[in-house]
Amino acid sequence: MARRALVIGLDCAAPQLVFDRWLDELPNLRALTERGAWGVLRSCDPPITVPAWSVMTSSRNPGALGFYGFRNRKDRSYDAMGFADSRAVKVPRIWDLLTAQGRPSVVLGVPQTYPVSQVDGVMISCFLTPDTNRQYTYPASVKQEIEGLVGEYLVDVPNFRTEDKARVLRDIETMTERRFRVAEHLAETRPWDLFFLVEMGTDRVHHAFWRYADPEHRLYEPGNEFETAMVDYYRGVDEKLGRLLRFADEDTAVLVASDHGAKRIDGGICVNEWLRQEGYLALKEEPSEPTRLSPDLVDWERTVAWGEGGYYCRLFLNVEGREPAGVVPAADYERVRGELKEKLEALGDEHGRPIGTVAHRPEDLYAERNGIVPDLMVYFGDLFWRSVGQIGTGTVHVFENDTGPDDANHAHEGLYVLAAAGVEGGRGEERSILDVAPTLLTWLGEPVPPEMEGRSWL
Repeated sequence: MARRALVIGLDCAAPQLVFDRWLDELPNLRALTERGAWGVLRSCDPPITVPAWSVMTSSRNPGALGFYGFRNRKDRSYDAMGFADSRAVKVPRIWDLLTAQGRPSVVLGVPQTYPVSQVDGVMISCFLTPDTNRQYTYPASVKQEIEGLVGEYLVDVPNFRTEDKARVLRDIETMTERRFRVAEHLAETRPWDLFFLVEMGTDRVHHAFWRYADPEHRLYEPGNEFETAMVDYYRGVDEKLGRLLRFADEDTAVLVASDHGAKRIDGGICVNEWLRQEGYLALKEEPSEPTRLSPDLVDWERTVAWGEGGYYCRLFLNVEGREPAGVVPAADYERVRGELKEKLEALGDEHGRPIGTVAHRPEDLYAERNGIVPDLMVYFGDLFWRSVGQIGTGTVHVFENDTGPDDANHAHEGLYVLAAAGVEGGRGEERSILDVAPTLLTWLGEPVPPEMEGRSWL
């Protein structure tokens, strides 16, 4: 009998929660750890949903893939930004390799699968799908099948950065229930050698509810009404996972994995306000209120650098001969970049205390750098602080997110549990996200392409 692989991806699932705090309350996950290897799955740089799931499924790093987050510069102009959807992924992912061999897959909710592509099997796209009026399934007929099964299929939770926590929690639970119901239906009715499901609810519940469960979060209040919201949600996911596991026989490897982990947010660094204060960024006029930095507001003839907001900061230099109105001579590029790196890494919290910021030169992370790579990739406070791109805040340090309430940032430490015949059980060594695709291919008896960067655990 041909071997099969069942992958349950839990976006943002954090080992310090699943393994260290809640494992005894998650009986199906605990049973997998008792018969399989488990531990920390080290994410990519940056540890962001896009590109991390494509890194996992292709075993290529973000530099090789050529995208460094959801939004990326299309060219060297100041205003051309594009979303990295499935069309940005130019290398084969594991289901593409299996399709070429005539082996069927079910791909459900994996980030960067919208627009959907042709597979031997079924593909249902991800949270990047604008809405379900679009064609979000392959084959197209599966769309009607899903909607007949669950009604409105939720690719994501609308407006999860809101103070209406009760509504968000209901939507997260509804989304997850419907996705797993679809997953069970497809597992039962379709042939598959690879079943790859990703649930986004784990990510959304962290961003919306971390403050309510973490005593170290600055906004935590003991005894709050949502104190158990995250663990209750995980209990529900564990029960649904158990139902899906009935489709895994002894010839099926089961992998539970997250693309990255999570941690509390302590605050935000207004990188463009800092650049203004330090004389690196000039505006045409003083903003009257906090506002998003847009190219039309910048005096490019007097600007050395600007930054993007997000879970980490992508910082770009305005280089002469490279950007349209570049002012940094090529001969000064390394000096200016080094100066910015040194100053950013020295930037403390609101009291001047060190926070451990690291500004990476991309060439130190990636041997190959495709697309428009940032000049510096800045992790403020080891990702306990996020990057805020707004100008006009009047301060560098803020404690409200510019895109709506958000309690958690991403962490490099994701998780894995691998249960398969011949795999020794127990807590294992830290593994790399690049190793997942080679491991699955090895289990399935397929060759690992030489361009894949990871190595099989088997």
